Amino acid sequence: MGFLDRFSAKKPQPNGTHPAPPTAQPAPATPGASPLEVPGTVPRPGGVMPRLAQARALLEAKDLAGAVGIYEEVLAAAGDRPDVLVTISGDLGTFGHVVQIVELVAPRYDAQRHGPATGLNLLQAYIAVRDPGAAQHVLDILFDLERPELEERLYGFSNVIAELFAHPTAPSAQLTSDGEAPVQAPHVELVSFTRPIWFYGLENLEEALFPAKPGRVRRIAFAQLALIGQPGLAAAMEKPEDELGRLSRALPLWLAETFHFSPHYSSLAIVGLHDRGGVKRPFLFGAEWTSENLSQLVNTSSDPIDYVITGALRHVAGDYELVLRVWEVKKFRERKQFSARWTPADAGPVLAQLLAQVQAFMEWSAAPGGLPFSPPADPRAWLEVLGASAGLFLSSKGLVPRELVPPTAPVFAVLAPHVAGSPIASAAWLTLRDRVKAVGTEPLPEEIALHGDPLVTRAREVLG
Repeated sequence: MGFLDRFSAKKPQPNGTHPAPPTAQPAPATPGASPLEVPGTVPRPGGVMPRLAQARALLEAKDLAGAVGIYEEVLAAAGDRPDVLVTISGDLGTFGHVVQIVELVAPRYDAQRHGPATGLNLLQAYIAVRDPGAAQHVLDILFDLERPELEERLYGFSNVIAELFAHPTAPSAQLTSDGEAPVQAPHVELVSFTRPIWFYGLENLEEALFPAKPGRVRRIAFAQLALIGQPGLAAAMEKPEDELGRLSRALPLWLAETFHFSPHYSSLAIVGLHDRGGVKRPFLFGAEWTSENLSQLVNTSSDPIDYVITGALRHVAGDYELVLRVWEVKKFRERKQFSARWTPADAGPVLAQLLAQVQAFMEWSAAPGGLPFSPPADPRAWLEVLGASAGLFLSSKGLVPRELVPPTAPVFAVLAPHVAGSPIASAAWLTLRDRVKAVGTEPLPEEIALHGDPLVTRAREVLG
């Protein structure tokens, strides 16, 4: 159960700009701290697991009453088995039936006997129904297990529960697309970018800028990264964007941009906003996305999503640590995990290697046509450019106050050396400059030499 459970079933329209009116309102929830423990490797002896498989099929058919009937039958006979409890709680959570997790699983759960997997699912259920007292009780029990590998995830839950205690009546959130303002002012919103962030403003050149993709393409979503173990996230959201906040958004923007140039993929990057006191601010996630979050994202998408990549970022004593998780949507399972660790001195080569690993696993290849694509010469500098471009875009649309977007002069300074050598860097320079002009709070950078690609010349003409 996580922040996506609180989003309505609005679907982005094919043009990616105007979401449809809400049709349903799922149960409220807030971010979980880790992927939900979903069954898939538990044993299936006798008749218990086949019966649970039948219950899952009923959940898929929207027959909750029928599934609960099977669960009650199985629990009466085998309710003390850890594999049974984790399967029931995982399946109910995947389909959004969090109240039933509390009703069926909570009375039977014993952490010492059943282990942490079911406890994590139960903890997320209590968060989803906004019961911080019960959630805190389960969290304390899980901490008492003294499992070092769970520590970061449990601290993530601790942050979420603290937020629930502080804001027990926070309103629900809704899904938006491509930076368009939502119909209402929710507590947390998602904004999905279905094109590279530097593209917006050049819509008239879309067919020329990007390669054609004949046939069926796989759709891949890149979620804003969680910031694990970072204190003071709530206070940070009230201030101008800092380095970690920018990185949490820029990394998925970079990966989505890369996959947009593959003939086999369409891609989108997802970032969060929140509303406090009538003012929207960039949101910082203190916990990773769960499998229910992924399910809700898939259910609110106008087009099928095949993969979602989530992850977490941490900064400790000058070192940056990143974990990425590749989720296969069809089976809602984690397929692959990537990790990277860098310092300011070696950020460029480490990030370049990370990108190459993701490309290799996903069988990425470049498509002919459009702007010629190549990885950035300086990945760390490019992330600064993408993060700043996203912040200015949201500010130019009136979605966040300009004072929350840091000055762009340093960003132009790191981008300038790469502009003449890269058509994509030139396009990013042009649209970033155009957004500074639109916001009107900073002087424009001086004119510099651009790449000689004819498409760059056309982009300059479009922006004026």
